[in-house]
Amino acid sequence: MKKYFISSIVLITLFLSCKPQKKQLQKPKLVVGIVVDQMRYDYLTRFYSRYSENGFKRILKNGFSLENAHYNYIPTYTAVGHTSIYTGTTPANHGIISNNWYDKYLKKSIYCVDDSTYTTIGNLSNAGKKSPFRLFTSTVTDQLKLAQNMRGKTIGVGIKDRSAILPAGHTADAAYWFYGKNDAQWISSSFYMDKLPKWVVDFNNTKKVDEYLKQPWNTLYDIKTYTNSIDDDNIFEGKFIGENTTSFPHDIPSLRAQNGNFNLLKTIPAGNTYTADFAKAAIIGENLGKSEDTDFLALSFSSTDYIGHKFGPASKEIEDTYLRFDKDLADLLSFLDKQVGKDKYTVFLTADHAAVHVPAYLQSLKIPAHYLNSSKLKAGILAITQKYFNSVELIENISNYQIFLNKEKIESIGFTKDQVAEKLVEEIVEFEGIYKAVTAKTLQTSHFSDGILNSLQNGYNQKLSGDVLMVPYPATLTGGRTGTSHGSGYSYDTHVPIIFYGNGIASGISKKRYNIIDIAPTIANLLQIEAPNSATGKIIEEALHQ
Repeated sequence: MKKYFISSIVLITLFLSCKPQKKQLQKPKLVVGIVVDQMRYDYLTRFYSRYSENGFKRILKNGFSLENAHYNYIPTYTAVGHTSIYTGTTPANHGIISNNWYDKYLKKSIYCVDDSTYTTIGNLSNAGKKSPFRLFTSTVTDQLKLAQNMRGKTIGVGIKDRSAILPAGHTADAAYWFYGKNDAQWISSSFYMDKLPKWVVDFNNTKKVDEYLKQPWNTLYDIKTYTNSIDDDNIFEGKFIGENTTSFPHDIPSLRAQNGNFNLLKTIPAGNTYTADFAKAAIIGENLGKSEDTDFLALSFSSTDYIGHKFGPASKEIEDTYLRFDKDLADLLSFLDKQVGKDKYTVFLTADHAAVHVPAYLQSLKIPAHYLNSSKLKAGILAITQKYFNSVELIENISNYQIFLNKEKIESIGFTKDQVAEKLVEEIVEFEGIYKAVTAKTLQTSHFSDGILNSLQNGYNQKLSGDVLMVPYPATLTGGRTGTSHGSGYSYDTHVPIIFYGNGIASGISKKRYNIIDIAPTIANLLQIEAPNSATGKIIEEALHQ
């Protein structure tokens, strides 16, 4: 019996020793989060045949691409998108409910990263009085810092301040953004540092940006080959100040003075190239990917957004911008290969939102699209309160398709805020251009499991949002009839690329529905750290090496 027992132990030991064990992958030395501002998913497919083998095609073929990834909240704006990517949750939890919003406690409109507590580092302007203090939750970059006992570096880089600050989180070593005008400097905030590092000063002193504005913007290839875009000269695109036509070439040197001098860089593809230049300088200057710990570079490319707003998704300018950005991406990946090591970094690439086709262009094709007159909407709302409550003083603010009510004034005339809100919803839904309306109370007491009202609910923050929320018809914009914008919960604004590539990432594609809030938990799992403290997204298991 004893002999049999010993033999069994030996067999079990041999079995366990022969069983394949899960390979322990070495954590990446550097994670690079790339957010392309206003990138529709179909920019991958429309221009695919024209991309090089070393840019988008490289990460698509060798990484993991989510073909049905969406934003699951309203509003789809830049600050909200960048924050949701890195926190793994929606505005209902993280508190960044727009780029600008009405603060019902301060009784004024505020900007998401403004903070007068701090000063500008890098020049004498007020452009550096910023911090992430309005962000209620932690980010995956914060969690990495915590997991490594504050070792490892986190750097945020973007032309826009909000695109650099919010992804980098509360514990970042630095965030840098571009100050154009007549200075052309990368600057920061005293929230992070007392002075710019030498490598930033040296980069600013190169005045490399001036070289990008000394040449016209013409198409990268023969314009006759740009068959994925509408005619170059059309009525649906905006113009630079001083131009008589929307057509190529755009004479950048002669347009500088009338278009903000160095600010013009933001609205040409060279703005992305210049951002990549600075990102590479940051990797070298901060020795990212060289320590025993994992570093994080939160990198945002925003010229795509400025160009999209002016020219629209169907323009030759957008096609040329993405062909050029493909080259920037290829160059950045090659740089990472050499500087960090091919198997030592992980990249994810996504967008902070997408964009609608220019409504006027859609109308020309007999596709339903609309322009909403904000002044008429406001007048209509005030007419409702006058008719039913004999007052036009019950509304504090109307912005971001939200109505903020004056509770004190309402109660002083014998009504409740809920009564006014319910009457507004009942009447507003009859307005031309408004598709749905709902009270804050309904969003607090009901659950919408899917559809546009689910997105509205995910974007509603009980502490910060308004008392009545409105949803316009699909393909609706305010303002002029040229160029595009974003902000809705419709698929043209929500469907974006999500591509993972590099260390720890599987190769393949998925057609399953995933949400933007799934990125942070997935990266956290890859790094074997805690997800952000209010994360509601899920781990995308199929994207990771098992």
